[in-house]
Amino acid sequence: MKLLLTSAGVTNLSIRDALVDLLGKPIADANALCIPTATYAMGGPASAWRFITGQTPLPMCGLGWKSLGVLELTALPSIGEEKWVPWVREADVILAGGGDATYLSHWMRQSGLADVLPSLRDTVWVGLSAGSMALTPRIGAEFVEWPSAPDDRTLGVVDFSIFPHLGIEPDNTMACADRWAAEIAGPAYAIDDQTAIAVTDGTVEVVSEGQWRKLAS
Repeated sequence: MKLLLTSAGVTNLSIRDALVDLLGKPIADANALCIPTATYAMGGPASAWRFITGQTPLPMCGLGWKSLGVLELTALPSIGEEKWVPWVREADVILAGGGDATYLSHWMRQSGLADVLPSLRDTVWVGLSAGSMALTPRIGAEFVEWPSAPDDRTLGVVDFSIFPHLGIEPDNTMACADRWAAEIAGPAYAIDDQTAIAVTDGTVEVVSEGQWRKLAS
């Protein structure tokens, strides 16, 4: 897939331009599916509703898509792949909301979506916070909220980890990011809410109107 891994959604023109480049078409011509699943392990149903309806300061579902559907991963095992896989393949973009990344990665595996991802060559995945972190190898123990998570490991679609919301006091300072990176012990980026990481065919590009840093592993 083509990936746009954000801290807080499409928050500025640079990130929006990167999204349009990945889509290869205007946002108004693109069909989107949104995944609210991660929200239930942290924010709850009101947060899920705000994400789906675009009633949030984190721009994702309210960007003006041609169409928007909800892909709830916990429902997919009872529907059957013959039903939901065509929905996914027909989408131009998948919008993965924030919450708990270990819960999201668990349900991506359980639903079968994780197995389908490698075949979605032209689909764009836009992650918001946990929606981005779920595709990394590890998220660090401090970002795990789901009590049933066995550890901090996630899907490892990319080979680097992400420390989001850089600069938000008191838990997301650069000093906190450095301590987190020492625990992760692998390639990682600290990004603020005006920054995203675009990945196409293994090429990584940081898109930012804010602050970010590649952290020592």
